[in-house]
Amino acid sequence: MEEIQGKEKKWVDVPVRVRYADTDKMGIVYYGTYPTYFEIARSEFMRKIGLTYKELEEKGYHLVVTELVIKYFSPATYDDLLVIRTCVKELKSRGLKFEYEILRDGKILAVGYTKHVCVDKNKKPISLPQDLVEILKDVAS
Repeated sequence: MEEIQGKEKKWVDVPVRVRYADTDKMGIVYYGTYPTYFEIARSEFMRKIGLTYKELEEKGYHLVVTELVIKYFSPATYDDLLVIRTCVKELKSRGLKFEYEILRDGKILAVGYTKHVCVDKNKKPISLPQDLVEILKDVAS
């Protein structure tokens, strides 16, 4: 995993090899697989910044997806080595927005984002934990 400091965004790159199970009959990655790739990258992003999803949930915080957007440009296929780039685009008191790029050999295949709201164990919206906010302030664009 490589961390890249861009012009405005601090990206974390996660390599993902396309599995046969990720594809349709034509060997093309099924469109519904991309949110799973986003989740893999988002989890690794959190690990890289020093607070895993598991640790966050053990503290009683959950990040619920409230919006998912994907724009597809070119298909990925079986056995491709992809790079899923992730950054935090927006940071608010109760939520955040992750942005993603899916690349193969440096070419963008798809882009997207997910918005999340922080909730407690009773699924009630709450403020993001302060330690996470402090970490994300440094990496959010």
